[in-house]
Amino acid sequence: MRVGLGTGSTVHFTIVALGERVRSGDLEIRCVATSTQTENLANSVGLKVEQPDLVRHLDIAIDGADEVDQRLNLTKGGGGALTREKIVATMADRFIVVVDDSKLVPQLGRFGTPIEVLRFAPEVVADQVRSLGAAEVRFRPEASDNGALLADAFFGEIPDPTGLASALQAVPGLIEHGLFLSSMVDRVVVAESDGSVREISNP
Repeated sequence: MRVGLGTGSTVHFTIVALGERVRSGDLEIRCVATSTQTENLANSVGLKVEQPDLVRHLDIAIDGADEVDQRLNLTKGGGGALTREKIVATMADRFIVVVDDSKLVPQLGRFGTPIEVLRFAPEVVADQVRSLGAAEVRFRPEASDNGALLADAFFGEIPDPTGLASALQAVPGLIEHGLFLSSMVDRVVVAESDGSVREISNP
């Protein structure tokens, strides 16, 4: 099986569990990692990590999310890997999202919308993002694994993620945004606060 591995605190435990199954001989997989952090973790637990261009197509990608709305639209990118996460998600036949119940929201937006921006004219890009309704665009001190700038745009609640995603995609110099639309998502696995687990499938 060819598996895409996401980035973040929740999917960390998924990667560790996959490593245990591989070491026990239960499972044989080839993996693509969405960040240097994930690649290092996967290697440390015995998973075979390959470059995306060698694998080209994935059976499944597993990742976390910062927000999940009622239609299964996602906010992602809190860990700064949004561009690679989106590439890996689109390589996969099935994109499975693993979250705890605190990530379920009526509408996206309170977390902020992560964006990745070229180093050339970042304030020009930020001005255009503000013109789309962001009250604030806050740049992070750390760069992405791609060497680009990371920022968070604060739009407040987002009633139309599809429209905003399209508008952000059209901003020159904005490499990628953290809105992952529900059309990408196969299923969301939710860990409830009482320890139970439930699945929400995309109709």
